[in-house]
Order: sequence, then C-alpha cells, then structure tokens
Amino acid sequence: MPVQRSASRWSGWLLALVPAACLCVLLLRPVWDVDIFWQLKLGELILAKGGPVHSEPFAVTHLGQALPSVAWLGQAVFAWVRQLGGWTGLRLFDALCWCGGFWAVAAVCRRSGARAGGVALALALSFLAALPAASIRPQTFGALCFGLLLALLKLQLRTWQTLALGTGLLLVWQNLHPSVSIGALALAAHAAGGWTAWLRQPSSQDRSAPPWSSTWLTPIALATMFATPDGLAILAVSARNAQASIAVGASEWLPLWTPANFSNAVPVLVLTLVALRLAWRNKERVIWSDLAVMLALLAATVTAYRFVLFWAIATIPLVAMRAARRDAPRPQRWAALLGVALVSVLTPLIRPTHFSDNLPLAAVARLQAAHVRGTIFTEPEFGGVLIDAGYPRWRVTLDGRYYRYTDGEWSRYGDVLAGTYTLRQIERRYRPAAFLLRPSHTTALCNALDRPGSGWRRIWRDDGAAVWVPQE
Repeated sequence: MPVQRSASRWSGWLLALVPAACLCVLLLRPVWDVDIFWQLKLGELILAKGGPVHSEPFAVTHLGQALPSVAWLGQAVFAWVRQLGGWTGLRLFDALCWCGGFWAVAAVCRRSGARAGGVALALALSFLAALPAASIRPQTFGALCFGLLLALLKLQLRTWQTLALGTGLLLVWQNLHPSVSIGALALAAHAAGGWTAWLRQPSSQDRSAPPWSSTWLTPIALATMFATPDGLAILAVSARNAQASIAVGASEWLPLWTPANFSNAVPVLVLTLVALRLAWRNKERVIWSDLAVMLALLAATVTAYRFVLFWAIATIPLVAMRAARRDAPRPQRWAALLGVALVSVLTPLIRPTHFSDNLPLAAVARLQAAHVRGTIFTEPEFGGVLIDAGYPRWRVTLDGRYYRYTDGEWSRYGDVLAGTYTLRQIERRYRPAAFLLRPSHTTALCNALDRPGSGWRRIWRDDGAAVWVPQE
C-alpha cells in the first residue's frame, strides 16, 4: 500500500508537469506558417469593417471578386489579439488554445476516474503525435472546440443541456474555423459506438443510457456546417481548396504513406499501437464510443495528414483509460495551473518571438525601404508576408490560398518554374512593380532578371529570397 500511494503521488506530480511542458514546447517553436500573415491582415480588415470581407483585396488578378469567408471569425480574433499583445500575445494565446483542446479532454478523463499516470501518458503521446502540425493559424480553434466537444460528451450531462451547449459550440466553431465536418464525423462515430455498446448489453435493466446526445448532435453538426456567411457555398470552397492543395503537393493533404509524410507517420503509428494495446488489455473498461471516434479519425488521418490534430485529441480517452479502482484527484491540479501560469510568463521573456528562416522578412523589409507601390510578382509561400507588410500599397500575384487561384494560374506558375513562361510574358500580363523570389526555386526567372539589359536590378539576396526593382 505505501508503494502504491507513493507511485500515485509521483504520477500526480507528473500529470501536473505535463501541461506546462507541452505549453513550453509550443512557445519555444518559431513562427513558421506562411499563411498566418495574410490571415492576420484579413482579420484586421474584418475588424475595421465590423464583419466579413466579401470582395478580394489582395490578389491582383482577382481584385473585387467574391471572397469566401473561410475562418473569418478566427481571423478577426487573431488580429484583435495581435493588436492588443503583439506577436508575443498572439503566440501565447494560440498555444493556450491549441493545448486547451488536449487539456479539456484530459481533465474530463481524470474527473471520470482515469489514473493520473495514464492521463499524463495520454497527454504526452498525443501532444507529440500532433506537434508537427502545430502552428499559429485558425485550425487552433478547431482543436480547442473539438476537445471541448469530446469533453462535453464525456461529462454526461442531461441530454437537453448537452444539446444546448453543443449547438452553441458548433456554431462558434464553424465560424472560427470551418472544420465542424470533423465534429460531425466524430459525433456519428460516437453515436454508433454508443448504440453498439447499448445493444450488446445483456438485459435492459443492466443497460446504460442510450447515446442520445451524440445522436441528436450529429444532424445539428451537419446543419451548422452551413451556418457561415458562405452558406451552402462552403462545400464548393472546401472542395476547391482540397483539390488545389493536392494538385500543388501540400503534404498535409496527402496520405501518411507518401514519402513527404513518412516522418510524421512514426508518432502516429506509435500512439496507435499504444492505444490499441491498452484497449485490448483492458477490454472490459473500454468505452466503445471513445474507440469508435478514435478509429474513425485514424482512418481520416491515414488518408490525409491534416486531420492528425483531431485524431490525437481523440486518442486521449483510450490511453488514459478509466481505472478499475478510482484514485481521488489530488491537490497537484493547483501545481498544474501554477506551472502553466509560470510558463506563460517566463517563456516569452526567455525566448522572445522568433520567425523561421523560410519567411522572407529581411527581403520584405528591404522592399519596403525601396518605397515600391503596385504588384509584387512572387511565389505562393511569400505572398502572405507581403500582404501583411505592404497592403494596400502592394498586391500579390499568388499567395497560400490555393482555392483563390484558377487551375490556369497554377499551371502558369508551373511554367514559370520550368522557365517556359518568360520574363517578358510576365511583364505584359502582370505589369509588376517588383519581384520577390526564391533563387533556388525560380532559377530561370531569377537568371533572366539578373541579365544585363533586363530592365531590373537586384537590391537584395540572401539564402532564401531575392528582390528586384526596376532599373533606374
């Protein structure tokens, strides 16, 4: 007994440390996502307008055209946070929300009787599996809302209470980030698993309550998919985004078995094996609805890596596993709150906001110093930084919104990379005021710009980017 009490005490302290450690890891990472920059600028426009922006402001070839309101509320919230707290406040807010989805499920598992050690293991493994997908972007809100949805189901409130809270959560979620379809999939799997367990119980007297909450929330989730300014058009926008993303080879849209995702597949495989092993060893304590949700999202993740974040959160109940004999929660929960608070304050001081080398910040700063106005011919990865730094002085030819541009435009960009779409053709079509390119990527175009008599002069070059402005 003393040994058991000692082990329980140490596992309690471990669980208190894991949330702070997860938060610290996120805060130490650089800002690397190229799309957060245009999302922040669009969020600023949404705040200034007091609602969604309906016409294209950034892409020179689509100015004034209809603009889908994808994640409009999430963009506005992020922009508001950056206005209040700068990049330091934004990355802390994003990290707390991202971790919040994991923490919500873990907290309810602990409340439901899971041992502290099991919850700590579940948090650590699920966090590591999803970490490669962590970045500052509206998908963070999807993770938070998904975790809150699973936690709400596990609280087992009265059906009407769950429906009321769940409906409000789904409505906010879809406007923060349009991933409620994942919630609908999880709810359907949860209901299917719950009804299967209910029907397998030997007699009506021994049966637990049917899964009415997830059953009724499933059609509600399907309906809230269209509860955005885009309405039914969200389906076409989502389909176009998926089609274009796959066409350009975005790894998060590709299956786990592609070479680009081999390294990402390793932690997914490890966590899957641990979860299934624990479920097999503790068959009598497995909650079928939890298993069904995890397996449904595993299938989604295997076919497209972008779903790994939701799947990782869904594995927590399987790994945490409700204990046969419940150990009472201990005061270490206050230590967990203190740890998170200390990390939130100290980590930004020790490691201020820093940006990945893949972002052309120095090149864009040099372009700003040249007082250029007009269209910047650039690559998709650089468009977001240009938009954030230079709108409305600058418009871009491409950015990371794959759904924004036509197949013809993407094909033309491929010709630029291949060197078959010439500098003179670019000048006639786009009338660029400057070029911001990666010499290692658009080699032929960069060589053409550097040739004597091209009409352009290079004013900046580093390992990742180069800038050209008109020859004086």
